[in-house]
Amino acid sequence: MRPVTGQRIVAILAAGGLTLAAAACGDAPEDTPSGSGASAAAAYKACMVTDTGGIDDRSFNASAWAGMQAAKEAASNVDPKYVASTAEADYEPNLRQFVTQKCNFILAVGGLMGDSTKAVAATATDSQFGIVDSSIADAKNVYPMQFATDEAAFLAGYLAAGYSKTGKVATYGGLAIPPVTVFMDGFADGVAYYNTQKSKNVQVLGWDKAKQNGTIAGNFGDQAKGKSITSTFVAQGADVIMPVAGGTGLGTADVAKASGGKVSVIWVDQDGCKSAEQYCDVFLTTVVKNITDAVKQAVTDGAQGKTLGSTPGYLGTLENNGVSLAPYNQFDSKVDAGLKAEIDKLKADIIAGTVKVESANAPK
Repeated sequence: MRPVTGQRIVAILAAGGLTLAAAACGDAPEDTPSGSGASAAAAYKACMVTDTGGIDDRSFNASAWAGMQAAKEAASNVDPKYVASTAEADYEPNLRQFVTQKCNFILAVGGLMGDSTKAVAATATDSQFGIVDSSIADAKNVYPMQFATDEAAFLAGYLAAGYSKTGKVATYGGLAIPPVTVFMDGFADGVAYYNTQKSKNVQVLGWDKAKQNGTIAGNFGDQAKGKSITSTFVAQGADVIMPVAGGTGLGTADVAKASGGKVSVIWVDQDGCKSAEQYCDVFLTTVVKNITDAVKQAVTDGAQGKTLGSTPGYLGTLENNGVSLAPYNQFDSKVDAGLKAEIDKLKADIIAGTVKVESANAPK
C-alpha cells in the first residue's frame, strides 16, 4: 500500500477461517527441521508473529498463515512456524525471540505491530522482516505488504446499492484505523457513484466519509456487539451490511441468518463462503484482501535467494488481483445480470483510471 508511517494501524478483518496443518502453538516455538527432507541448516525458516486475534481468526492472521503454508508447498526448503500474540505487549518479545532463533524471514501480521517491528528491525539489521498493512520508513530490512482495499470496496458499495430492496445499506468497523476505514470509505463512495449513475438516493448508515465518523465496535472479537450494531441498522431499514470488524462481524452474519433472507452481508478479507461456510447463505460477496498470495510470494522469493527490499514493497490492487470481489456464490442467481455487468465494467474503469477511487486512509 502507499506507505503509512508513524501510525499504529491494524490490518483488519474478517473472513479467513482455514484448516491449519502446520505445527503451531501459543508460545514461540523451538527451532525444528522443516520435515521436507532438507536439513535444518538448509531450511529457510519463515517465522510469523500473529496479532491478538490468533491464528484461526478467520481474518488476516489466518490469511497470512495460509500464505506461509502455501510457500512451503511452492518451495520445499521453507520451514514455517508462528507464535501467537495474546496482547500488544507480546509483539516485541515475540519478534525478538525469532531473531534469536535466526529465522530467515520474520513476518509481523498487522499494522498495530509497526512500532515493535521498527524497533526490533533497527537492532537486527541482518534479519529480514515483513509486515502486513504497514510501511516503515527508512527500514531497509522490512518488506511492506499493503492493499488498496478501497478499490474493491467501491465495487461492493455499488453492488450493495444495486441489490438493496430498502434503499438503505450499512457498514461499521472494529476500530477507527486506516486499514478498517479505507474499506468503509470505498464502500460509501461506491454507493454514491451508484446514486449518481442511476439518479437514486440509496443511503449509507454507519459511516460518513467526509467527517470520517461513524459506527465503531471498539474491538474485533465481540460477536454480541456485532449483533447489537446490526440489529440497530436493520431496525433503521438497512438490508445489506458490510462489517469490517473480524469476529465481531460474525454477529452481523447471525442477524442476517435469522432474518430469513431479508438481510445480506458483504464480508471482508477472505471469501466468507470458504472461511465461514456456515454463513455462506447470507454472504452476498466478500471484499477480498489477498494477503495469502502476497505472503506466499515474499517467502518464496526469500527462500529462492531473492532480495526483499523495503520499497516499493507490495501493493495489492484490482489490477494485480491483490484486492477483488469474491464470487457471488449462493447469491449468483439472485444478483441481476445487468448489475453484474455494470460491476465488471466498473472494475475495468477503475483499473483504467476512468473512475477514480480516493481515500485519505488508503496506502500512498
